[in-house]
Amino acid sequence: QEEGFEVVAEVADGASAVRLTRELKPDLVILDVKMPVMDGIQAAEEIAKERLAAILILTAFSQRDLVEKARRAGAMAYLVKPFQKHDLLPAVEIAAGRFREMSGLEATVDDLQGRLEARKVVEQAKGHLQEHEGLTEAEAFRWIQKQAMERRLTMKQVAEQIIEQFGG
Repeated sequence: QEEGFEVVAEVADGASAVRLTRELKPDLVILDVKMPVMDGIQAAEEIAKERLAAILILTAFSQRDLVEKARRAGAMAYLVKPFQKHDLLPAVEIAAGRFREMSGLEATVDDLQGRLEARKVVEQAKGHLQEHEGLTEAEAFRWIQKQAMERRLTMKQVAEQIIEQFGG
């Protein structure tokens, strides 16, 4: 809190950490490996699987296999106890920064996949227009584009209607 962060909840077990992370949607979750009910690694896996928050793992153990488990579970940073207060801030900033970067990359990938899917659908619709209406590729593209503008639809929506009209 002294560094300008707001602590929105404290819990005693991993299951509660997952539940409150879903409810409160914090930017960062700090988990101890040794937590009752569900350990910190399992909680990290659940939180990371749903991309809910950045994860910082705290532990008294620095064994290589545990560090690797935490990384595979989705931890963005790992801090070994005992640690000094000044050690926590860089770990928090690194975890939060990595999570933001990853979220941005995932959004970019989703956008590119959507664009690629739309392009494939438009290409298929152009093929139908060329085959059934005798249009050139450029004419088919312009026709889809014009219909989309006039009807206030996306080109993909118009293309899907064309494909449906011509039976797939």
